[in-house]
Amino acid sequence: MSPRPVTTKELAFQEGGDRRQALLALLRELDATGYEFVTATPSTHARVISRPDRHLARSLRDVLGWSLPFTTNIVAAEILHLMDAAGVIEQRSDGLLSSSVRVSSARGTLFLHSAYPTVEQDAVFFGPDSHRFADLIVARSPALAPGARILDYAAGTGVGGITAATSQPQAQLTLADINPKALFLASINAEHAGLQAQTIQATTPADLPDTFDLIVTHPPFMIDTESRAYRDGGDLYGARLSLDWVVAGARKLAPGGRLILHTGVSIVDGQDVLRPHLEQALPGLGCSLWYHELDPDIFGDELDKPAYADVERIAAVGACVTRIDER
Repeated sequence: MSPRPVTTKELAFQEGGDRRQALLALLRELDATGYEFVTATPSTHARVISRPDRHLARSLRDVLGWSLPFTTNIVAAEILHLMDAAGVIEQRSDGLLSSSVRVSSARGTLFLHSAYPTVEQDAVFFGPDSHRFADLIVARSPALAPGARILDYAAGTGVGGITAATSQPQAQLTLADINPKALFLASINAEHAGLQAQTIQATTPADLPDTFDLIVTHPPFMIDTESRAYRDGGDLYGARLSLDWVVAGARKLAPGGRLILHTGVSIVDGQDVLRPHLEQALPGLGCSLWYHELDPDIFGDELDKPAYADVERIAAVGACVTRIDER
């Protein structure tokens, strides 16, 4: 598909300007109260809320972090008003209420994302991977000239682009994703972080019209039988999107530009299924590769599923691709 820039004004129109402003005000109010929440993996989340005393919210963190059902007396009046104005309060069949969004913390700022469980096709995911991604960006980003062009591809909540742009003076930030809901939430998260961002709906980095000084991307990397966009990484045991997006992104780097990838890879017979493909493809694109295993064992519960019958473990990896050829 052709890329289509979506301005902040247009996003506000599509989703309702009042709703956007209410969500932005909600983040600011939560900041003022000192709200913090670190989102765990879905399996940890499920274990915690299955405890006998965790079936009903007792605090704001239970409502907006743990996605527990609640009654109105548990939430301060101003926050409840903003949630209602934003349209994120849902009425349950048992008479209780629930929030359709979560708010999580990372590197000193707050991020809106989808409530647990993230089962919808257009769910906007945030979790432990988001923290590793942000830390990798901080560790591996070069110092850029003022006004440098930064792209967060498959932006989701925008955590990658927001982290990258926060430390770069006057950066021009573009958030791209296939999911309009993700672009809406990411644009609010960016504005809350004090950043201006262009948003573009696109299906591959090749759709983007410009070149960039820094690209950050965190592709879906799971084998997902439901083909959910935020989760399904395609073939190569879930590594196909990681490979395709890095190759496409490398072609979008300005001379000297860098692409930072955070993803997960399956280890089959002791071998990383992604690295050899990158090592083969990137030299021909005038790019060098730095590659590192960040965590040797993530999402171990997935190995119980038939699709992972050949997989020994899933590892979190980071990669940096640098454009060294100026052609």
